[in-house]
Amino acid sequence: MKAYIVDKIEAKKFESGVKEIDIPKIEEDEVLIKTTYSSLNFKDALSSVGNPGVTRVFPHVTGIDVAGTVSESNSSKFSVGDEVLVTGYDMGMNTNGGHSEFVKVPASWVVKKPKGISDKEIMTYGTAGLTAALSVNELLNNGVTSGEVLVTGATGGVGSIAVSILSKLGFDVVAISGKEDKIPFLKEIGAKEVILRNTFDIENKKPMVSERFDAVIDTVGGNILSEALKTLKYDGVATCCGLTASFELSTNVFPFILRGVRLIGIDSVEAKIEKKIAAWEKIASDFKISSLDNITNEISIYEIKDAYSALLEGKAVGRYLVKIG
Repeated sequence: MKAYIVDKIEAKKFESGVKEIDIPKIEEDEVLIKTTYSSLNFKDALSSVGNPGVTRVFPHVTGIDVAGTVSESNSSKFSVGDEVLVTGYDMGMNTNGGHSEFVKVPASWVVKKPKGISDKEIMTYGTAGLTAALSVNELLNNGVTSGEVLVTGATGGVGSIAVSILSKLGFDVVAISGKEDKIPFLKEIGAKEVILRNTFDIENKKPMVSERFDAVIDTVGGNILSEALKTLKYDGVATCCGLTASFELSTNVFPFILRGVRLIGIDSVEAKIEKKIAAWEKIASDFKISSLDNITNEISIYEIKDAYSALLEGKAVGRYLVKIG
């Protein structure tokens, strides 16, 4: 089968590309999925250059997302022909991932694809869409059902899908981006206002500023999240799922103890399977957006290498969908 392989040549030197490898053999409580679509995420790009925080086992197949059909099953939960998807866990990290024609995974990682959505659509969402859906769910579950929501890193995979979902649900979405030329794109997918990052990412020594936002969906971390917390209204909610700006957070307790602000971490990798299933059901129904084509770049397995370069250089916009089958 064809697969996108990353191999370690020597210390700190890696090469990657499409190669032919054997179809894996499944063991007890595993399934073999014939891939139709996968996607690209920043974590995939880090794996492709041997980032030790992501991947330590080489040679390695990238791809933390996969959708397809069960071709073999050693699990009572799944039968040949079931339409399924997998996101997160160790897939695409130290377990071979979705950028291959067949993928072997533990049955406990697998979710049956919801009705009303295609493999192509669900992989356009992928881990980024799942993360966005989990973030939006936290706002709704914590009482934020209307108002103004700030989305950081808005041109990225998680950010662009979050903007689209929130807009569909009737929120007033304010997007933060460092890409001035993408303001029309952000407004097209649902942002009512766009704030340029260089005007927001400024360290303000004040512990709080005037209340503005009902909620924040943060995808970047660092000072941008710190400043965003200061802008939340009383009882406001912020979710945090990324660190492309920084993994550090320098903040103070005043928004939490004077405005009752809540900061909620979002993890789509090890989230309980029940939580993932519920989020995918929402994506196939209430959260399903009409702007998928506007945020999607469909590529083949042979175009992955160039797409990784765009992701690592911060030039990517929206989602990369990888057609395999």
